[in-house]
Amino acid sequence: MYNNETMMQYFEWYLPNDGFWWKRCAAKAEHLARLGISAVWLPPAYKGTSQEDVGYGVYDMYDLGEFDQKGTIRTKYGTKEEYIAAIRAFHEAGIRVFADIVLNHRMGGDELEEVKAVGDSPEDRLQQVDGKQTVRVWSKFTFPGRGGKYSRFTWDHRHFTGTDWDEDSRRTDRIYRFTGKHWAPETDPERGNFDYLMGMNVDMSNRSVKRETEKWLRWYLAQTGVDGLRLDAVKHISFPFYRELLKRLRADGYPDLPAVGEYWSGDPERLLHYLDAVDNEMSLFDVALHYNFYHASQAGADYDLSGILSHTLVSERPDKAVTFVDNHDTQYGQSLESFVADWFKPLAYALILLRQEGVPCVFYSDYYGNPAKNRPLVPNLGKMIRLRRAYAYGDQKDFFDDPHCIGWVRRGDREHPDSGLAVLLSNAGAGVKRMRMGLRFAGERFYDALGVFPEPVLIDADGWGEFRCAENSVSLWVRANAFEDLIVNE
Repeated sequence: MYNNETMMQYFEWYLPNDGFWWKRCAAKAEHLARLGISAVWLPPAYKGTSQEDVGYGVYDMYDLGEFDQKGTIRTKYGTKEEYIAAIRAFHEAGIRVFADIVLNHRMGGDELEEVKAVGDSPEDRLQQVDGKQTVRVWSKFTFPGRGGKYSRFTWDHRHFTGTDWDEDSRRTDRIYRFTGKHWAPETDPERGNFDYLMGMNVDMSNRSVKRETEKWLRWYLAQTGVDGLRLDAVKHISFPFYRELLKRLRADGYPDLPAVGEYWSGDPERLLHYLDAVDNEMSLFDVALHYNFYHASQAGADYDLSGILSHTLVSERPDKAVTFVDNHDTQYGQSLESFVADWFKPLAYALILLRQEGVPCVFYSDYYGNPAKNRPLVPNLGKMIRLRRAYAYGDQKDFFDDPHCIGWVRRGDREHPDSGLAVLLSNAGAGVKRMRMGLRFAGERFYDALGVFPEPVLIDADGWGEFRCAENSVSLWVRANAFEDLIVNE
């Protein structure tokens, strides 16, 4: 990741199925660049089980909206040509593109196969609850609409370890593990073994699968020109798989390919263990920090803000942390619903955008709002993104000395004119805190960038200033020239 990079997850779950998304992306590229976004994470671009699929019900990864399959040529987001045009528009605006890569499972098979399997418990995949039986499963993927273009590889039961659906019994209380197969030994330990997630579970130990997967990824990188990878559901895939795959890619053709993995766990020890297991070949989203935000937003004044960054990836391994407030999975109605309360979102975004540790990822619905779910945009989020790009530089000093009012200062650097700022947060009453900007700021006035407090803060001869914030809110204080610049560019 680059210094002071700001990523945006440029999609959410409830986008309309009108096929215009890639065109909308291209139209917004220049705006996002002016705002200060340096990278975007786009949704899965390949054909899913239907036109309405958000992209995680993967059917054919070679079909980027090019072939008549699953009742549609385009995906929910548009056609292959429009997708590549959107990537080109982002590149022309100076924005890097991260593609969403979903390798764990396949769905929407073309033909049924009879397969011998045993039944494992959904709650403990190491507990076998049924003996050997014959099941009929949708394990054959022949992609008739594509007709072998790009790859003649087809999938059958040999390429999967199991599924949760038998077409004959239609039971939902079993996971069918194909005989001769075993769940991958190095996955998350939740539910005994969390190799299986959904659909037809891809067998990453199969040599043919490994070869075809790497072939596809090289094809995809060459076809689209994307700059980086967002890796879905990594805790469900054998840990050595991505370690070896990323090493091979970087050794042969893609030396600077960045990757960020989604390992969904609020336990930072599991995140750290995974990073060690993959030799730090990727960054991870800081799910532990997200849950701190969520719990703080629910508890209000009962939450100790001085520990908001404790037990997180960004506090333990900041160079590998991609921080976020919410995403498409935490939205209302989704499987990992844990949406941060509206009042706390500005505080949370200040904590990821205006500090030096980690790479922040802004959620599309927080910036634009979400009419489909009647959700508002986060106030002043655009201003915080601009502040990060222009002024959030230099040494950082924390003042996390109160359970309800915390703050920090950034002391600027010579490379960024007028850089340096002060941030104060409260989860209870109005807050006041003395914070030291440093001697070089002595005599300067700092102004509230959010416009709540009209009177400036004067930095005294020893470099200290007394900063304020309103109850349950955040205040952002910048130098006089920076404040004038923000007003001009509002």
